[in-house]
Amino acid sequence: MGTSRVALVGLVFACLLTLRSGTYAADAGNRITVLYDAFGRPSNMQKDWGFSAFVDYGGKRILFDTGNNAENFAHNVGVAGIDLKKLDFAVISHRHLDHTAGLSYLQTVNPVVKIYAPKELAGMFGSSLPNGFYRRDESLPAHMRYYDNDPPKSIDMGTPWAGAKFESVDKSFEVAPGVHVISIVSDVPGTLEMRELSLAIETPSGLVLVAGCSHPGIERIVEAARTIDQRIYLILGGFHLPSAPDTEIARIAATFHDTLKVEHLAPGHCTGEPAFAIFQKTWGKRYVYAGLGTVIDLP
Repeated sequence: MGTSRVALVGLVFACLLTLRSGTYAADAGNRITVLYDAFGRPSNMQKDWGFSAFVDYGGKRILFDTGNNAENFAHNVGVAGIDLKKLDFAVISHRHLDHTAGLSYLQTVNPVVKIYAPKELAGMFGSSLPNGFYRRDESLPAHMRYYDNDPPKSIDMGTPWAGAKFESVDKSFEVAPGVHVISIVSDVPGTLEMRELSLAIETPSGLVLVAGCSHPGIERIVEAARTIDQRIYLILGGFHLPSAPDTEIARIAATFHDTLKVEHLAPGHCTGEPAFAIFQKTWGKRYVYAGLGTVIDLP
């Protein structure tokens, strides 16, 4: 075999190592495994609407979202061979059920894991309110006053996952060396004031950005991520464009591909089938398939 051919084979092999589909290997890091989605190649995993991904990078094992059904989530985790007892932490992108239902299973497996979740007033992740949030009327008798006019200083909100170790997040921060949680509040009708968290990982080739549903807008999330590193190596997850017109999808594709020079795109979940097609055409060989069960190696 000639020198040039050997070099070519080596280059192709390196590319396959960087972005591929396959089975999770417990002894190998620096990769993302898609654990929950409604599309994917034939496998033993259960397809369903929702999203979850397992991130193994730089020695940190991170669960991002938990899908729409606890039983399906548990099944897919088992098929992937991932041990949730060994998580460093989990991140929940936002409050919608198709990203949170598997929390009940996570609690049974790893009840002490720290879970970073959006902070919201009267939110479902165990928030609290100061007792001065309501007006008072001193003319009322005690039995018509909240807490008999002796409220606690802080009024705790309930959560469906009592006992879960939620850490409320209301701003972007570096959760571990080179690993960032990005916090953005939506200003989009339908999800106004809803906070959503994304995950940004620094790699030698640029940022790897994991988005849950992108309710605040995928462009706003990318803009926030680029304050960490202007280079975006990969964007993975839901871009929330299922009903967007082709012209809007094409505009976003052009911005990411031509202006921001996003190296790879791996859309999933709520991105939408027309967007899959447009993004694949735009990125060509640098489009990364991210269906259920896909394992994507990272630099």
